Amino acid sequence: MPPFCPPRKHDAYAAFRHPAFTILFIGGFLIHLGTAAQSVAFGWELYVRTNSVWLLGLTGLVQAIPMLLLTLPAGYIADVYNRKRIIIIGLCGTTLTSISLGAFSLGEGPVVGMFLLLFMDACFNRIAGPASSAILPLLVPQENLENAIKWRTSLFQLCAVAGPALGGIIIAFHIPTAYFFSACCTTGFLLLLRGTQIPVGKQGKPGSIRRQLHEGLAFVWHQKLILGTVSLDMFAVLLGGAVYLLPVFARDILTHRPFGLSPEQTLGWLRAAPAIGALLMALIMAHRPPLKRAGRSMLIAVAAFGFATIIFGVSRSFWLSFAMLFLTGAFDNISVVVRHTLVQLRTPNEMRGRVSAVNSMFIGTSNELGGFESGLVARFFGPVFSVVSGGIGTIVIVLLWSRLFPGLGNLGQLHDE
Repeated sequence: MPPFCPPRKHDAYAAFRHPAFTILFIGGFLIHLGTAAQSVAFGWELYVRTNSVWLLGLTGLVQAIPMLLLTLPAGYIADVYNRKRIIIIGLCGTTLTSISLGAFSLGEGPVVGMFLLLFMDACFNRIAGPASSAILPLLVPQENLENAIKWRTSLFQLCAVAGPALGGIIIAFHIPTAYFFSACCTTGFLLLLRGTQIPVGKQGKPGSIRRQLHEGLAFVWHQKLILGTVSLDMFAVLLGGAVYLLPVFARDILTHRPFGLSPEQTLGWLRAAPAIGALLMALIMAHRPPLKRAGRSMLIAVAAFGFATIIFGVSRSFWLSFAMLFLTGAFDNISVVVRHTLVQLRTPNEMRGRVSAVNSMFIGTSNELGGFESGLVARFFGPVFSVVSGGIGTIVIVLLWSRLFPGLGNLGQLHDE
């Protein structure tokens, strides 16, 4: 009879046992915090100087264009060149654009120049994005990758809450300081990264960019589990775009506000609710063992996201609306962890840049199109109908995907797949 071996205790901090991941985590915290503070400063300064809501909307388009044009080529670059160097180039570029934005702000430079710098900043971020995503599986063993992704998503959500708040405090005293703060954050990560040994792993060889991009798209198409998870998340984001209509709900629908909150304060709390929910869920998942039925968990989470969206749409209570947005963030985080982990584990290292680029293209584009879809439906049928119909559509997508991708519901522990 073999000796009894007690089950190993789950190590919630397993990813941090690897120094390179810890460095990347700290660097990611700096980057997200600085970027969020800079974003608040840019929007506030632009509105104060121009009083134009249309120009505020234009900032999203200016940042979306590099995503559409550069994400796939950046994925190819990440697969054939040294990823650490690519990230360093991106950090150098964003540092320079942040310093330039600060200088423009001090001298009240032309708005056109600010938009040009914002466009360049987004370009450098896009160039470094796929390399940053593809490098993560090289920093931790396969069995710790899910834990690493859980911590990375919790980091993102923490910065989504803290970054705008910090930016608001900074701009209350001096707007240009927010841009220089962002530059200091990227410089800090740059210094950390230069002294860190990052494994290279097996990479592809330079060749026809069209052929190699086609290989990345074909890989996603033929890997049905990856295609199923990425497309499910894409349509959920596309249809469940309640966040884009929050100003309408904060000002015109949730008129009975607690504690005498102004519409602006109400909007701030509603915007924070999904990030708070996602952060809490990420911390819970990081301290829990890996999901045993990851596919089923993802399907249930996306369906629950749809139900919470519906209830938010019909709610007239601030507290109920806040709770439903909180739940949408929590459920969405489960989907994000499963998708990112599955994509990274099932993709060969020499293709991770391109596949990560396809993944971010799908999700990033659906964010922008989701806002457009929500606004268009709201224009003709009202904001409540737009949100409720989006939630119903999300649930319908889950039912369809469970039939189109039957293997998704049977997906077990991710690192064993």
